[in-house]
Amino acid sequence: MFKLLRSYFWWTYERGSIHYDVMVSVILLFLFVGPRFIDFKDRPVETVAIHSSEVLVKEAGINGDISRFMYQIRADDIQKTADGDTSDSALRNAILRVIEPIAGEVSLERYEPVRDAQGNIIAYDAWITR
Repeated sequence: MFKLLRSYFWWTYERGSIHYDVMVSVILLFLFVGPRFIDFKDRPVETVAIHSSEVLVKEAGINGDISRFMYQIRADDIQKTADGDTSDSALRNAILRVIEPIAGEVSLERYEPVRDAQGNIIAYDAWITR
C-alpha cells in the first residue's frame, strides 16, 4: 500500500495506464467539482477608478435610439465640485460637472452611492443618457 501511495505522489505511472487515468480523473474532479463544495473566499473586487481624474464608464443598454451609460465617479471628485453641499440637486450638478467634459451634453437619470465594506461612500454610480 505504501508503494502505491508513493507511486501516486511521485507520479511514476506511464501515460495510458489505469493508475495514470485515475490520477488525472482525481485532478479534474477537484478542478471542476471542488469550487462547488470548497469556499475559496474569492469574490470580485469592486472596481473604482484609481486616480482622481479617472471616471469608469460601462454600457447600460439602449432604450430605443437612446444610448445609456453608467459612469462611476470617485466621491472625492464629487465633494470637490459640490463644495461640501450634500443635497440632491448639488450632487446632481456635481456629477454632471464631472461627466459633461467627458461625454458632452447628457442627462442624468439617477445616481447611487457605492459603499466600501465599512459603509463609507467611495464613489457614485450615475446612469446617463445621451
